[in-house]
Amino acid sequence: MNIYVGNLDFKVNENDLKSIFEPFGTVTEVKIITDKYTGKSKGFAFIIMENHKEASQAIEELNGTTLENRAITVNEARPRKQY
Repeated sequence: MNIYVGNLDFKVNENDLKSIFEPFGTVTEVKIITDKYTGKSKGFAFIIMENHKEASQAIEELNGTTLENRAITVNEARPRKQY
């Protein structure tokens, strides 16, 4: 399952996110979205977890929790719109 994580502090890195999600199950990929010109974080990321049940539990338990003094948003990622 592809999971969206929003409202991230710009200091948060991919290892931080992986360590938060790993207690719920296997994390296949972590990708923080960055600005293509500056390389700075845009404040959101995508996490891929293969097991749907583990991913759902992570979403339920982590949504609204605090990371680096910010309440993060965690939910199932919606498919990208095709233009």
